[in-house]
Amino acid sequence: MSIKEIPFGIAVVAMLMILFGLAEVVTGFTHDFFGISTSQAATSSYAAAVIGTLYVMGGLLILTLKKWAARLAILCLVVDIVGRISLVATGLYPINSIKQTIAITLGTAIAAIFAIYIGLKRNSFM
Repeated sequence: MSIKEIPFGIAVVAMLMILFGLAEVVTGFTHDFFGISTSQAATSSYAAAVIGTLYVMGGLLILTLKKWAARLAILCLVVDIVGRISLVATGLYPINSIKQTIAITLGTAIAAIFAIYIGLKRNSFM
């Protein structure tokens, strides 16, 4: 399958998922990304890296245009969302400022929107 065969919306969502996932991995290990920070604990680093990797994997999966891959991508996004909520609940993603709270809330909402979008586009997958 060539890139030309991938529907534009799915390609955009896949690329954004890959980009956002890589950003999450970077944030996990640097503990700072455009002023958004994570805990300095090693647990935070690994958890954020796993969550970011799931995001990247989800983006790569939907590029295959396979139904099973789309379902697995949605599962990756659900685990990403649950992971983010868990990191906030345990204090590994601190919500000590409005900027931090908005970033975490918006990032989690975007992951949910991507999962919904993929589900709505299920007819595009073979």
